[in-house]
Amino acid sequence: MDKAMGLGKSWLSAIVLCGGATGLITAFLLETIPSAILYKTIVHGKPINFWLSPTSWIPAPFSIPAFFPIMFELTILFSAFSCVGGLLLLNRLPQWYHPMFNWDRFSKATDDGFFLVIEARDPKYSEVKTRQLLEEIGGQHVTVVED
Repeated sequence: MDKAMGLGKSWLSAIVLCGGATGLITAFLLETIPSAILYKTIVHGKPINFWLSPTSWIPAPFSIPAFFPIMFELTILFSAFSCVGGLLLLNRLPQWYHPMFNWDRFSKATDDGFFLVIEARDPKYSEVKTRQLLEEIGGQHVTVVED
């Protein structure tokens, strides 16, 4: 559908990736700094360091699972927030003003029907052909709203 409409690749995936990476780094720092540097206290057998087991100074890969759930959760949380924020940003929402808001029939859109807005930004736009097409398919109240 994107190819048919002539749309390019969306930047939303890059925004979500940056949000997820930020969440992962934040979780890593929030877990590692207090546990390994500030308060080296073993609580309920949780290791004090990301790379070392709590009972020895030998590197043990078994200390990683204790830190993983919070990293996973913050990665997902930051990804979700960045997805919503990026979606609003890329769609330029919320739009506080549009010339359509001044049209007298705009207030009826949420009461008993809907309306279609076709903006004239497209270089292939033709006011006459667009009006004819909308009237042919049964459009009512086809009106040109100027800025």
